Amino acid sequence: MTGWRPSRLDALLALAVAVAGVVEAYGRAGPGPGQVHRPALVAAGALAAGGILLVRRRFPVGTLVALTGLSAVLRVAVMDDDYPLAAWQFYSNLILVHTVGAATPRHRWPGLLAVAAAYALLQTLPGQDVAESLISAIFMAVAYGSGILLRRQTARTVHMARRAAAAAGEERSRIARDLHDVISHNVSLMTLHTGGVRLLLAGDPARERERDLLRGVERAGRATVEELRLMLGVLRGSGSGGLDRLDELAGPLRDAGLDVRVEVAGPTGEVPRPVDLAAYRIVQESLTNVLKHARASRVTVAVAVTPTALTVEVTDDGPGPPSTADGTADGPAGATGRPRASRSPHAAGGTNAAGGANGGGGHGIVGMRERVALHGGRFEAGARRDGGYTVAATFPLGTGS
Repeated sequence: MTGWRPSRLDALLALAVAVAGVVEAYGRAGPGPGQVHRPALVAAGALAAGGILLVRRRFPVGTLVALTGLSAVLRVAVMDDDYPLAAWQFYSNLILVHTVGAATPRHRWPGLLAVAAAYALLQTLPGQDVAESLISAIFMAVAYGSGILLRRQTARTVHMARRAAAAAGEERSRIARDLHDVISHNVSLMTLHTGGVRLLLAGDPARERERDLLRGVERAGRATVEELRLMLGVLRGSGSGGLDRLDELAGPLRDAGLDVRVEVAGPTGEVPRPVDLAAYRIVQESLTNVLKHARASRVTVAVAVTPTALTVEVTDDGPGPPSTADGTADGPAGATGRPRASRSPHAAGGTNAAGGANGGGGHGIVGMRERVALHGGRFEAGARRDGGYTVAATFPLGTGS
């Protein structure tokens, strides 16, 4: 798998086995019974076992087979009838047997055969009696069984997380529907009443200023209802969100006249569901705030899936909100609800990391940063030199046990 790296736990276990094996080899070196007669070869075997452990999660069955082969070579080349089983050999076998048990179900039968072969080889080593054989069987059975329990618990946790995410999405969609129905109804009613008052004043030439003010209120009311429909349309389409529904998510923005381009590279269907939902929420939050604040004409959503990471990038070309009379940004803007830097050299205030101007504003950046950090990812957001704004999130896709 291109770009794959062992985890810190893999590196720690490999180091422990290698160091313990070298210490055992030279600490027991000597010509007598029960001592290591060729410590250099035994130490080399321990170092090789450490290297095997580094890739245990990448090749669960293959690493156990490789360790069994290494033990067989050492049995022939090094060990005589006076040399007992090396401790690092037994520990390495237990680690790899656990890894095989925790692997996906498609590895079950190859894994069982590999475990049986490893156990059979251990029984040929010097110092094995009935008690030792039973002890080895118990420990290997526990290691294999604990791996299976870990895999099942992980699957159960993922299933529960999916159900919770689906329930949260349904609740969010329901709230969006309720907000749309209640707020749009009342704002529409206010707009109609305003229009009625304006018509009542139509016959009075002295009330032209009042009629102009009422026309402004009507226009603002209609614009608010339309914006509300578009914004909540994004939310209402998110009940069962995922990266496979980005085009559907972008629909309301396209209806509003924005040029939304969605570019997906890689198999999104292989992304774990919790990460899939988190990435979808990042795009959703970014598009919602582009619609609200960025005054953009084009938005690009780029998603890239590799064996080791999922990258999501939302870029808009909007200039941000217009500046107020004192030169500060008039509210948050852009793909995250953040303010643009003021274009006036006399701006009274700056921006903060939360996305608020002069100490206020929204929580778009903070919320997305926390969502990405929850999955151990990396988040970046900032203005581009050529204009516009970019939000980028990277989620690791490595295995976890």
